[in-house]
Amino acid sequence: MADNDAAENAENPTPATPGWFDISTPDSARTKEFYREMFGWQINSLDETYALVSSDGGAPAGGIGQAGPDSPYRGFVAFFPVEDVETALARAEKLGGTTALAPTGTPDGRIAAFTDPDGNTIGLMSP
Repeated sequence: MADNDAAENAENPTPATPGWFDISTPDSARTKEFYREMFGWQINSLDETYALVSSDGGAPAGGIGQAGPDSPYRGFVAFFPVEDVETALARAEKLGGTTALAPTGTPDGRIAAFTDPDGNTIGLMSP
């Protein structure tokens, strides 16, 4: 990483706290029931493929989705807030990451995901 990139990231660090989580699974019905029983989460199904997860009637903190053959990832993915998903995704690729989910719009902003050099999938989110 170039020294100016390191200095910029030190001045404007990305929070180490995820802003969202996503569980992508081949059996979302089973997974929703598992986490409802495990943690007492409230599950609000938006459609057959995706449900929002919250607790104590609060705002959703994540989601559970039905993974299909063309899903960009499976398993648990933490999404970290960044100023701009395209810029952050380009930085991840420059550092050896690989795009798993190209930047896409959602009702709440933009998301993207990449795999790091060890194969871990990490999500990005911006307003």
